[in-house]
Amino acid sequence: MQFSPLVDELVSALRCLPGVGPKSAQRMALHILQRNREGGMRLSNSMAKAIEGVGNCQSCRLLSDAEICSICASSRRDRDLICVVEHPADVAAIEQSGSYRGLYFILMGHLSPLDGIGPQQIGVDLLVRRVRDEQISEVILATNATIEGEATAHYIVDQLRGIQLHGTAVKVTRIAQGVPLGGELEFIDGGTLLHAFAGRRALE
Repeated sequence: MQFSPLVDELVSALRCLPGVGPKSAQRMALHILQRNREGGMRLSNSMAKAIEGVGNCQSCRLLSDAEICSICASSRRDRDLICVVEHPADVAAIEQSGSYRGLYFILMGHLSPLDGIGPQQIGVDLLVRRVRDEQISEVILATNATIEGEATAHYIVDQLRGIQLHGTAVKVTRIAQGVPLGGELEFIDGGTLLHAFAGRRALE
């Protein structure tokens, strides 16, 4: 069926969301226009404000509408620990599990040379500088249990090797493989994450 240009434009715009195909986008658009225009306006306004006002925390790179996010600003966090993850959704998953009270560093992806994503693009240099400047005693690598995630973790280990805190090398650990191979953190339940953190191991 041919809709008006404005309806078609809305359907097309909704397809930018992950997992939303043509049928789902059409269903969403028609629902908003037929039954919930007020909700559609609220959604539109909230999206505009978020796109305009949300950036990255200057310390950990988590999505935040302040220069320093609430996690990095909290005096209750263990400032000797940094957990390295690939995406902001991974932080949300870990926080929901209640298994970790340290700080974070978000790579915003993983190494993928074929896609032109190297160490600079994921901020490995920023991570190394932060570990040195803040004298972090342990770096926990919680990249995804995929080939790319493992390669990224091993590269970070190489970059952190040799950094010392009061004469002792920085400890680098990897969360235990309670997280299944090929799994992504945002889809892992809290119990599995709890065991993964408890069973983390040192990387040589």
